[in-house]
Amino acid sequence: MVKRCCCGEMVTYANLNITTSQHLNIISQHLNIISQHLNITTSQHLNITTSQHQKHMIYRNLTENEISTLQANSCWAEDWQRIEVSEDFEPRFLHGVMFYGDIRLGAFTNNVEVSRGFMKHAGVNNATLRNVTIGNNCLIENISGYINNYIIGDDCIISNVCTMETTDGATYGEGNLISVLNEVGDGNIILFHGLTSQIAALMVKHFHNRQLKDAIRRLIREEIERTSPDMATIGNRVKIVNTKEITNTVVYDDCEIAGAARLSDCTLMSNSDASVYIGTGVICENSIISNGSAITNSVKMQDCFVGEACKLSNGFTAAGSVFFANSYMANGEACAAFCGPFTASHHKSSLLIGGQFSFYNAGSATNFSNHAYKMGPMHYGTLERGSKTASGAYILMPAHIGAFSVCFGKLMYHPDTRSLPFSYLIAYNDTMYLVPGRNLTTVGLYRDIRKWPKRDMRPNGARKSIVNFDWLSPFTVGEILRGKKILENLRNASGEDVPTYNYHGYVIKNSSLRKGIKYYDIALRIYMGAVLKRHAPMEPTTNVGIGPWTDLSGLLLPVSEEQHLVDDILSGEIDTTEDIAERFEEINANYSEYRWAWSYRMIMDYYGFSELNEENVERVKRDYVTARRAWIAEIKKDAAKEYELGDVEEEVFNNFNEQLDKEVDFENQKLYM
Repeated sequence: MVKRCCCGEMVTYANLNITTSQHLNIISQHLNIISQHLNITTSQHLNITTSQHQKHMIYRNLTENEISTLQANSCWAEDWQRIEVSEDFEPRFLHGVMFYGDIRLGAFTNNVEVSRGFMKHAGVNNATLRNVTIGNNCLIENISGYINNYIIGDDCIISNVCTMETTDGATYGEGNLISVLNEVGDGNIILFHGLTSQIAALMVKHFHNRQLKDAIRRLIREEIERTSPDMATIGNRVKIVNTKEITNTVVYDDCEIAGAARLSDCTLMSNSDASVYIGTGVICENSIISNGSAITNSVKMQDCFVGEACKLSNGFTAAGSVFFANSYMANGEACAAFCGPFTASHHKSSLLIGGQFSFYNAGSATNFSNHAYKMGPMHYGTLERGSKTASGAYILMPAHIGAFSVCFGKLMYHPDTRSLPFSYLIAYNDTMYLVPGRNLTTVGLYRDIRKWPKRDMRPNGARKSIVNFDWLSPFTVGEILRGKKILENLRNASGEDVPTYNYHGYVIKNSSLRKGIKYYDIALRIYMGAVLKRHAPMEPTTNVGIGPWTDLSGLLLPVSEEQHLVDDILSGEIDTTEDIAERFEEINANYSEYRWAWSYRMIMDYYGFSELNEENVERVKRDYVTARRAWIAEIKKDAAKEYELGDVEEEVFNNFNEQLDKEVDFENQKLYM
């Protein structure tokens, strides 16, 4: 018998003395591609696509008997000779199918579960197909329009769908240039399947470096050209039901699309460990959705990137924005927003526009002004990690809010508090107040820093963006050191007895300044003791990290290492996007050593030590214990205030205090390991 593989080669099985299945197994082993167990990771993207997998399947022409059976089942073909089928193909499982162009069909041997406990036999019923490849054991039925130019993997369910097709000029959301922060900018992020919060932040931060910008864009375009398929593909075990339109969309393994209105030029990077779900009424255009994310309940998004384990729901709208690692968006709106890891906005009236965020929570009716009147929406700002906005908060851009700060009211005068982290910014009538360090001692901070690691829903194999959860780090502690110095200088310049101090148009009350210095000092002593617990008291083995640090959307790193990366991209030492991602991973892997290099010098400077001998280490330990107890006592006071307001049940209050009492357990741990 003579049979034809899909690449056009003729195979004579009579001369091979092996079965079809044996032959297929040999080919699979030779190519190291076993179709039943394809595990396409995010990083591999489309290097092993459904089309490439099926290219190595063996197909044959229909027999006359099979054509007759198909015709008896109300099937019709433009040209029966352009239909090729697998060895185990059975025509009895196809009914009412119209075939146009080149068709390749797998076997339909199994039952498939269309709903819990509801099984139907695989097959194709009531559908129009043109230039379509279908894998094994798929159920495709009730296609009211057509499926045109698509490659479909194994074990898929596609039911009650209007149209699916690939058209000329398909991008699959790859290479889409968007402008975040500056809403009317020239575009500073290129969307592609390998985008991470770090790569995106690097592109935004260094946008004005023309040479670097061109180099990164070249690497991204090369990656897209290398991996982009010729035709849209559906992976294995994909379920698409009750959906109107899917155009130019690549769907990875184990994705479910149920009730979507339109998906156009998108990539859905799902896998078995972190599947993607697209729900009812969703319109998604020119966007990329990463592993483990869910887009549900009439979300409308255009020109966006959604990172791992994000959730967008309840009518949320987004345009020209990026969302990374565990972000949660519902009800509100985002425009030109850079939403780093753990960004949350739950409320209907909130608008995230022209801002960069991470570990951020937006209160109801939060708004940002990015307009310069007649000059247009060109302003933008940054809320550093851990920041919050209270209900009704408004911030006039440009602005830069320090880490772990909380904003209340209508904040004018373009606040810049990056050197005064953990602060409250409060607008009262026309007066802007600044309460430095206040958030260090709140219940909210205590809960936040403990919940984020527990709420990372990304499986280990789907963590492209790097997330460092340290709330006290060389980055934030560096800000605290600068903040403490600013407050001390204000006191020295104006005296200790004045009622208020002024900082960049913001009023600091005398009592707030004194407490701010106290709280900052508590944080410094907690940090030094906590770091010393993790390192033997000896001189660092590296000088990397001794300078300033930065936060690159979740990755805490020395500024010197970021510059080293930039230099290597410009020199060609780094010549792929994977190399960039690997460099970030390498930096993160060395975080502990870099942190110790910075912290060692901080400890020596803070205490004036000439060496870290046993006596000096013991002093740091004593100060650490004292500071932690003072910190916990302040948090207890904050909890008691909330309880006295009557908003917290007694049982909740008591349980929280019990949790705080257990904090002393950390004091008994070995100082260093």
